[in-house]
Amino acid sequence: MTSKDLLKGGYLVGVLLSLVVIIGVAHGQPAGVQFEAEMVQRGPDGSQMSGRMFVGDGQVRIETVRQGQRLVRITDEGRGIEWVLFPDQRRYLESSAPPDRSVVTPPSADDRSPCAGMPGLTCRELGQDQIEGRPATKWEITGTQEGRVVTTIHWIDTERGIPLIQDLPDGQRVALRFIGHERLDGRAVEKWETIMTAPNRPAMRTFQWYDPELQLATKQELPGGVINELRNIRVGEQAAELFAVPADYTRASGPEELAPPRR
Repeated sequence: MTSKDLLKGGYLVGVLLSLVVIIGVAHGQPAGVQFEAEMVQRGPDGSQMSGRMFVGDGQVRIETVRQGQRLVRITDEGRGIEWVLFPDQRRYLESSAPPDRSVVTPPSADDRSPCAGMPGLTCRELGQDQIEGRPATKWEITGTQEGRVVTTIHWIDTERGIPLIQDLPDGQRVALRFIGHERLDGRAVEKWETIMTAPNRPAMRTFQWYDPELQLATKQELPGGVINELRNIRVGEQAAELFAVPADYTRASGPEELAPPRR
């Protein structure tokens, strides 16, 4: 989930996602902080999947194993390129990287609008407020979705710049609640609860542990018992070769070339 992928929403549709998407545990990239970490996903049945994540300067490398096959995904946001490497075959696929909705052009000192740097969105400030004791600015945000004008109301946290409450057109409300400061894997983090309510539906709750230095959620507990987290985080500059295709790899024209042989 990348923008950040859990503290900044994830429930808006279409173009409005560009405002509220957050950095997910296995996606996205914080600005200016390079690190490596182990990625772990645990299921309610005790199953576990793991991989590795490397974050460079505008680049992300994810290493996983799928159905017994090693896979490496490299996203270079600056160049707008994404590669999927197949180390066992020494081949790769190349495509244009989707726009990183988590990276927003910072507003100038005179422009506090959350729409700054977000083409297609219009923001109107509605005043100051307090959400569970946290100062926030209320905004009306308008965009288009499939040719239809969509307007949502957001209360943006003054300190973090994240939406504490989002009221959506279909009656849904997404609210963030700060729980407290904790330590996770030896790092200082903030625990937040996301509560999503909708007419005639039970509330859905998720929990995120946000790392202020990395500017992402390093752990999340999802409905149903799924837990995603980063472990053994090591902050430091990452080698450039981690984010490049090895010279002896051959580019494949499509996924069909990389299908395992039939037996």
